[in-house]
Amino acid sequence: MNARPLTRLLIPTGALLLLIGVAIPFAQVPAPSPLPTPTAPPTRTATPPPTPTPTCTPTATSTPTPAPTTPPTPTPTATPTPTITPGPIPDSAEVPILMYHYVEELPPDADRLRRDLTVSPENFEAQLQYLVDAGYQTITLSDLYRYLTQGYGIPEQSVVLTFDDGYRSAYTVVFPLLEQYNFVGTFFVLATPAHFEAPDYLTWAMMAEMAHAGMDVQGHGRDHVDLRGRSYDYLVYQTLGIKEAVEFHTGQDVRFFCYPSGQYDQALIDVLRSAGYWGAVTTEHGRIHTADRLFTLARVRIRGTDSLEAFVNRLEGR
Repeated sequence: MNARPLTRLLIPTGALLLLIGVAIPFAQVPAPSPLPTPTAPPTRTATPPPTPTPTCTPTATSTPTPAPTTPPTPTPTATPTPTITPGPIPDSAEVPILMYHYVEELPPDADRLRRDLTVSPENFEAQLQYLVDAGYQTITLSDLYRYLTQGYGIPEQSVVLTFDDGYRSAYTVVFPLLEQYNFVGTFFVLATPAHFEAPDYLTWAMMAEMAHAGMDVQGHGRDHVDLRGRSYDYLVYQTLGIKEAVEFHTGQDVRFFCYPSGQYDQALIDVLRSAGYWGAVTTEHGRIHTADRLFTLARVRIRGTDSLEAFVNRLEGR
């Protein structure tokens, strides 16, 4: 299915519901008269000389010495910021994109799925410490995109940390730990829980705080629903709606989408492209990425039952 024209995309049904000295000349001095020719002094007589009448010696007027001219101070020229230039475009990139959901203590009634999706805060911090010790550096999906499409460099040991669904623990647990370890995370969020401030989910204020601190907030849909086989208008409502809502509340560009439950079809990909997205992540396993598969990026699922050794094996593809 081909993408609809952008003009139709910009006026979707339902998407509108989401957008809330002058110098004074010196007087001329007449030229001095020529000095008289000197004559012989008079012959002395016995008459006492007259008492001389004192004459006032004119006060010497000093000619002002012009102040030395200070050479102009050169205007400092700012040192130009080095420009990072793109290099050769690579064929592929081996970068693990780690996938997390809950990072919190298990609730007493946790079922098997919840146990699988929940990483304890202690285990999560141990994993971050391993990444630091092993020399990994976090990047964003935008960094990966620019590397694959324009050749901009990324660290040799790069990793992307993603967190799905926008659970409250992303703010209470994950966010402080990422700041502590100087890491950046990518958070795929939902609009409806944020709009109604559902207690288990991130609020818009929390997302804004995280974004202003350097975290990456991206789209997961207006609601967590299967988007396969949906009408064009509904896809616009879900994908463009979350994009505009997050951008409005955080001031951050939304360029990536996370397929709810990893489900997608070509119609959804076409709408994402026409809405200005750069790519999307799946739940498919993998760590090798290419420019022609930016809308089906694979990830590495981190399970709640993983030991640190299992985490390392997943991270390094063993």
